[in-house]
Amino acid sequence: MIVEENKKTTISQILSTQVIWQALIAGSLFPLISWVVEIIRMHVSFTFSGLYQIHKNNPVLWIMDLIPLLVIGLAYIIDRKRKSEKQIFDEQINERDARLNTMAEFSKQIGEGNYNVDLDVTSSQDFLGHSLLMMRDNLLANHKKESEENWIAAGKENISEILRIHNKIETLADQVIAMLVNYVDVVQGAMYIFDEDKKVLFNVATYAYNRKKYITQEFRLGYGLIGQCAYEMEYIYRTEIPEDYVSITSGILGDQKPQSILLIPLISDEKLQGVLEFASVKAGIPELTIRFLIELGEIIARTVFNLKVTHRTEQLLKESQEMTIELRENEEQLRQNAEEMRATQEELKKSNEQLESKVLEVENAQKRLYSLLENASEVISIYDENMVLVYESPSVTKILGFTPEEMMGGKDMDRLTRKGENSMRNMFKQLLESPAEPVSIQYTYMKKNGQKIFLETTGRNLLEDPAIKGIILNSTDITERKRAEREERLKSKMQSLSENSLDMIIRLSTVGQFFYANPMVEHFLGIEPKELINKTLNEIEISDVLFNYFRETIDAIKAYPNKTNHELTVPAVFDNVQCERIMSFAAIPEFNENELETILFVGHDITEAKQIELEIQDKNRKIEDSINYAQRIQTSILPDIRIVRESLPKSFIYYKPRDVVSGDFPWFFRRGDEIFIAAVDCTGHGVPGALLSFVGYFLLNSIVDHERKLSASEICDMLHFGVRKTLKQELEDAEARDGMDIAFCKINHINKEVQFAGAHRPLYLLRDGELTEFKGDRKAIGGIPHRKKEEENFTNYIINYKRGDKIFFFSDGLPDQLGGPEDKKYSPKRIREIISENNTIPIEKFSNLFASDFEKWKGDGKQIDDVLLIGIEF
Repeated sequence: MIVEENKKTTISQILSTQVIWQALIAGSLFPLISWVVEIIRMHVSFTFSGLYQIHKNNPVLWIMDLIPLLVIGLAYIIDRKRKSEKQIFDEQINERDARLNTMAEFSKQIGEGNYNVDLDVTSSQDFLGHSLLMMRDNLLANHKKESEENWIAAGKENISEILRIHNKIETLADQVIAMLVNYVDVVQGAMYIFDEDKKVLFNVATYAYNRKKYITQEFRLGYGLIGQCAYEMEYIYRTEIPEDYVSITSGILGDQKPQSILLIPLISDEKLQGVLEFASVKAGIPELTIRFLIELGEIIARTVFNLKVTHRTEQLLKESQEMTIELRENEEQLRQNAEEMRATQEELKKSNEQLESKVLEVENAQKRLYSLLENASEVISIYDENMVLVYESPSVTKILGFTPEEMMGGKDMDRLTRKGENSMRNMFKQLLESPAEPVSIQYTYMKKNGQKIFLETTGRNLLEDPAIKGIILNSTDITERKRAEREERLKSKMQSLSENSLDMIIRLSTVGQFFYANPMVEHFLGIEPKELINKTLNEIEISDVLFNYFRETIDAIKAYPNKTNHELTVPAVFDNVQCERIMSFAAIPEFNENELETILFVGHDITEAKQIELEIQDKNRKIEDSINYAQRIQTSILPDIRIVRESLPKSFIYYKPRDVVSGDFPWFFRRGDEIFIAAVDCTGHGVPGALLSFVGYFLLNSIVDHERKLSASEICDMLHFGVRKTLKQELEDAEARDGMDIAFCKINHINKEVQFAGAHRPLYLLRDGELTEFKGDRKAIGGIPHRKKEEENFTNYIINYKRGDKIFFFSDGLPDQLGGPEDKKYSPKRIREIISENNTIPIEKFSNLFASDFEKWKGDGKQIDDVLLIGIEF
């Protein structure tokens, strides 16, 4: 550095000398030129005397002679100034070189991973220094984030290794809790598994102060912090510990109550699998640890679910193996029985051979008797005293369809009704009590072809007869006789009914001749029934309405012999008062051997029924008018999509009420730079839901229409208490449990911010093709308050949106709609899939996309609830 400085100084001295000589030469030119001009003008020689002569004659030359000195002085002054400026510039260069060397060393330290190195930046104009400090801070933040992610990944890897090698829930739980307690630096941990059959959580592993604890505990859903975490399926983190919470015992610390606890639900496919519990004597649990345990909870939940399924499968396999062993034992027993049966069959074969000779002797006699019995008109049966059939005549096949063998096998009683069986038993009882008196009974019997017939059986007790030695029954088919008797009874009964009927009953021939008329006819025709018999329509005077109806109906039935129905207004006389009655006539064709013989006209007075029907129609019309008017009122207060798009140009509202009026409604309000929009789902639908929607609409308008700045969650809290107050749900004897679900958004385009709060309703954010769900709180707006449980405020989510982000929120009518090939719910999963699969289309096209998919899913089924879906693109 010193050599370089000396070199620069030498060069500077040489340059200064050169400048002076150049100035001297340049300055000398002026007097020389002046001398030459004067010498030429005065014609003198270039000598000292000549120079003196010209200076004497022109004194100005003396001044010109001073010019070289002036030039040298001026050059010297300029050179000194240049040297001074150069010195200042060199100092600045040296200072900047030193600063750059300092910054280079600072950058080198950062590059080597030393993020604690500092750089002195005193000037606000030192942009490079500020940039390096900002780079150090960003690298430090990234290093911290990377360390956190590596810590989480290492923990997940350790847990995954434990989950992989253990296939028993108890062993797995012990290893997991032991590892997590040490890894996240807490003093106690426990795992609870949810028993779906008993609906309880039971403790499977507890670990504290590096030792396993043998504790048995059970919690029902909703009871205690464990039950509450399981019921809400949300993690619980508390630093205010209940008084009844367990103390931690240590040989070093003694009995000490934990300062913070964390409960993590184990959820797989939206189903509860268990709960993790951690306690720490420190004042708080780091947010990184909480995030790590929440993410780990999903992995553990899936493994627990798989182990439950594996355990159940092993149980089924064990049962199957036990059944296989039992079947093998039974198979061996059956084989032994078969051997015994084979030996028995051989003995029977020998006995049959001995009987064959005897059978041949009676065979011819039986053939003759069989021929006679087969063609008999009755069935002959012989029973012993125990009511066991010992003989059936061959005629049973022709009469009942069963073979004698089938009857002997039990068909004699199987085809009887309970009443027939009781009659048969009573007959046997009487025959045994009075052997000399025959007994006859009648009963129904089901033939082999399924036809039901009537039998008349006469029984005689011939137990003492050596040829019979039994009770003989003679059974005859009396179905045709029964049918004739029944028809006669029905005819008499029909005659009696029609004579006393309030309906007008007339039987006409195909030419219009009266065969029958009941007494009610006189009120409508003005002629006594007995005077009508055998007369034709043309021979009597009746109203034109009835005459034309009878004539046209006869012609129509003759052409097409089918039953017809008509309503007519006909004149009538009741209590000597002329009136008109509305009659419903049924014309029934009657056949004889497939030929149309007569037509039966039955006229029923429906005047009162028609009047009631008209009154009901009038009331229904008034109700419909009221509902339609309510629809106009509701429609008038709902936001028009054109007004919404003035503030939110890229948006849509898919709104499909189930009835004329709806319990779901979109709500929109703008005040200054703030935009409020919500999807509200009131309890019920139709008129009740619409009435509750007015309460929600005006309460929301009242809450946001003031100067106070409220967050989305604060507005939901105020709406919650406003609904309770309006419906008087805070009273001790309150019964109205009505309320509403809501997805509420507050949008500020200036800050590019969306605030969201939800009651049972989520919000979906679509950003760069990825879908994120913001879950609403698990409580509704309104409802009777829980007297023993303090309510928590609604959660306020803040989303800093970017250009191209899309948000979606909806009521439960869309995911709850039944349909599809298996008649299942539309489901939130299907909504997410449609949004993700169509993430590049404009937001306005989602309205038609969801509308067509919803109709396709619903198919011919009924819409079960109101449907509301709102989408916004920024």
